[in-house]
Amino acid sequence: MVVPQGMEALKMRANLLRESIQKSKANTESMVDILGSFDHRLSALEAAMRPTQLRTHAIRMAHENIDRTLKAADVILMQFDIARQAEATILRGPHEDLESYLEAVDLLKGIVKFFTSNKNFKSSDGVLTHVNNLLAKSVSKLEEEFRQLMMTYSKPIEPDRLFDCLPKSLRPSSGGEENNNSKHENHAKSLEAAVYKPPALIPPRVLPLLHDLAQQLVHAGHQQQCFKIYRECRSTALESSLRKLGVEKLSKEDVQKMQWETLEAKIANWIHFMRIAVKLLFAGEKKICDQILDGISFPKDQCFAEVTANSVATLLSFGDTVARSKRSPEKLFVLLDMYEIMREIQPEFETIFEGKPCADMRECAMNLTKRLAQTAQETFGDFEELVEKDPSKTTVLDGTVHPLTSYVINYVKFLFDYQSTLTQLFQEFETGAENESQLAIVTNRIMQALQSNLDGKSKQYKDSALTYLFLMNNIHYMVRSVRRSEAKDILGDDWVQRHRRIVQQNANQYKRVAWAKILQTLSVQGMSSGSSLGNDSSGVSRAMIKERFKSFNMQFEELHIKQSQWTVPDPELRESLRLAVAEVLLPAYRSFVKRFGPLVENGKNPQKYIKYSPEELDHLLGELFEGKQYVEPRR
Repeated sequence: MVVPQGMEALKMRANLLRESIQKSKANTESMVDILGSFDHRLSALEAAMRPTQLRTHAIRMAHENIDRTLKAADVILMQFDIARQAEATILRGPHEDLESYLEAVDLLKGIVKFFTSNKNFKSSDGVLTHVNNLLAKSVSKLEEEFRQLMMTYSKPIEPDRLFDCLPKSLRPSSGGEENNNSKHENHAKSLEAAVYKPPALIPPRVLPLLHDLAQQLVHAGHQQQCFKIYRECRSTALESSLRKLGVEKLSKEDVQKMQWETLEAKIANWIHFMRIAVKLLFAGEKKICDQILDGISFPKDQCFAEVTANSVATLLSFGDTVARSKRSPEKLFVLLDMYEIMREIQPEFETIFEGKPCADMRECAMNLTKRLAQTAQETFGDFEELVEKDPSKTTVLDGTVHPLTSYVINYVKFLFDYQSTLTQLFQEFETGAENESQLAIVTNRIMQALQSNLDGKSKQYKDSALTYLFLMNNIHYMVRSVRRSEAKDILGDDWVQRHRRIVQQNANQYKRVAWAKILQTLSVQGMSSGSSLGNDSSGVSRAMIKERFKSFNMQFEELHIKQSQWTVPDPELRESLRLAVAEVLLPAYRSFVKRFGPLVENGKNPQKYIKYSPEELDHLLGELFEGKQYVEPRR
């Protein structure tokens, strides 16, 4: 009974579930039908609203287009406004306000760039043409302004301004260029540490303006015009500065026709001009060229080379003409001065004239230095030969120092004022010897040449005593001069001692030749007894003694007259030579008078024979070698 009831209950539930499913299915079908009707209605509504949607989209797109057009129009109008403002500035020109002018040029360039990149605008070609015409005008005005500024501020520098930039020792008022040769080496060393202050060739406040103008011109394609203006203005100013200073353009013929004194003065000026040109003017030109053309795609070195080319050529050509002119001994020292200045300025010259465009100028300067060194060295050889073969027939009648001797010795002393320069000069040539020993070799050869010439000149004297006196005087002068100069350090003590012995040898030879004959009259040798009355205990006749005294008196008077006209210019040497004669003559005379004087004194007129006491003789010997002019008394 229980199981059937359960089954009944389960069946009832299954029936209820079936009915629920059928109701749900019926509801679903009803909903599908309802939704299907909605879809049909929505499709109809959508079809009805499509035209409205299209009109709304079109309106929105139109608004966006209008906004874009208005914005573009604003930009274009702004460009036109900028153009009008820039045009007014361009037409006024750059003179009043260069900075604003350059800003206007930049604005016009911006307008060109804008319309070039937006060519779809109507009438853009017309705008571009107008703006490009304004830019062309602006470049012309900039070029004119650059020219005006360059011409206004490219003025020659007055010499006084340049002198103020020199070290005090080189300013004309200080007398620094009056070469005191004894201080030549010290003067040259002081110049090595000297400070030079190049003048402002263009006012510093103007340089930035010129730089900006040059930059604009180069960017605008006017590089050649800019180059030409700069070159013409600066080269003219530089050449005018040098002319005011005193630099001249001299041809080879002009130099050759000059008297030596005139040429020497011009060479001294040239040395001064070279120092000023390189250390002040060329250095100043290099500085402003670098500042004005800094950061610009422009051949600065080429520009600087063309600005300075004529001035450099004018200065170097004079030096080259002098170096190539006929050599002569007096030119050696100015050649050394010229060589010195070229060596002094060489470092600055190499720095200032750097780069390939200036290569020719550097080479010309270097060639001039070498040519001066070569000419100076050849002049040494010429001088040595001239000294040895000096054709002068001038005879110094009194046996004093010959003009050639004093000339050569002074020449050698001057050489030693250039000792460091000569050391550098010998370095220019590979001699294989140390430079100082090379100087010694040259000096020795010159001294030997002089001595050889003096030997020849000494043979012109008929009196052998005067020959030896002449050699003694001249070689003593050489020795004394060497001992008192730097030549002693080069020639050495051996040279001095050797030549002092030569002086002594000539003095001894003079004494022997000049006084041997008169000493014979005081010698007892050769005396023989005579038959005259009054013989002494030695059997010597009074007549012979009288004859000896007469001969002595006559010879002494002749020697005194003659040798009082001779000259020994050095006081010490003169006194020592007198003493040497007195030491030989006076003892012999005293002895002779003491021994044979009584024979004469006891006769008639003894003073006729014994005319001089030893003291009187000594006094008369003190008158020798004074170079007196003897006037023969009337008879």
